[in-house]
Amino acid sequence: MNYIGISDFDTANGPGVRVSLFVSGCRLRCRGCFNPESWDFDAGKPYDESVQERILKALEEDYVDGLSLLGGDPLEPENVDVLTDLCRAVREKFGNKKTIWLWTGRLYDKVKDLEIFQYVDTVVDGPFIEKYKVEGKGNWFGSSNQRVIPIRCEVAA
Repeated sequence: MNYIGISDFDTANGPGVRVSLFVSGCRLRCRGCFNPESWDFDAGKPYDESVQERILKALEEDYVDGLSLLGGDPLEPENVDVLTDLCRAVREKFGNKKTIWLWTGRLYDKVKDLEIFQYVDTVVDGPFIEKYKVEGKGNWFGSSNQRVIPIRCEVAA
């Protein structure tokens, strides 16, 4: 798996301050996507154990509320197993003290049986549809057809 970038202090992708990982690769290629450079599976840098350790270290900060997984699409077959391992490591290290949010262009109802959702607190699902584009902060989605779905009980530390 490759990734386009990591933000250690992200306030735009989920509640509070987050560590965000932007993965490479998306076959959906939604028209008007905010991140089309992430469609290419070969874009960015290879994800390895040192990247995972960097993310886990960044999550140790008390002011960080959690991890956000975006793309590309985290649920592409090339990405989902690696990200499942990352989410499992986050739960093993932090329990429910840090939340995990995941954005996908797929509908949650069609992918909810994936193992990764044992660890994810909230999924933002659905393809971006340009004619339903929404403006403004705090929506957590780009078009009004997309949904913010809590799937785990978020427990504060």
